[in-house]
Amino acid sequence: MGTSDTWRDSVVAMIPALRAFAWSLCHNGSDADDLVQDTLIKAWANREKFEPGTNLRAWLFTILRNTYYTSLSRRRREVRDEDGDYARLLKSPPSQDWSITIQDLQAALAQLPPEHREALVLVGAAGLSYEEAAEICGCALGTIKSRVNRARIKLMRVMEAREDDEDGSQTPSQRLN
Repeated sequence: MGTSDTWRDSVVAMIPALRAFAWSLCHNGSDADDLVQDTLIKAWANREKFEPGTNLRAWLFTILRNTYYTSLSRRRREVRDEDGDYARLLKSPPSQDWSITIQDLQAALAQLPPEHREALVLVGAAGLSYEEAAEICGCALGTIKSRVNRARIKLMRVMEAREDDEDGSQTPSQRLN
């Protein structure tokens, strides 16, 4: 019988004491068995770290206690939901609808005449006043107002057509016409 066999026999002899200690922590037989099993797996994987001649019982109990407290802190962050009741309450709105709408909006914006797109982006997206947009574009205030109005009307037509077009046969460029 080699040193490995002696070490293994010593660990196996400790199982009843490990189980009793695990039960005192968990107060549940099945959880205690799982804890002892995790302890034995860790001890076996790290057996080369055990120094012969030191207290094997203390080493195993330390592994068990650390494993218990690690799992306890992990469980505090988890929600027990064996029946799935909590999971059924969790919902998130579908993000695909917004993604498709944004893609349609980008495609529609790309189809606008450049001066209409520029005016709409400056006033609608950048939040500039009509006066500031007119100054940036180098045109009259009435021209910017007209461009923004025309761009909005075309975009609304495209977006309404998208909602009406359930089979998706029209592209954004076809909707502009």
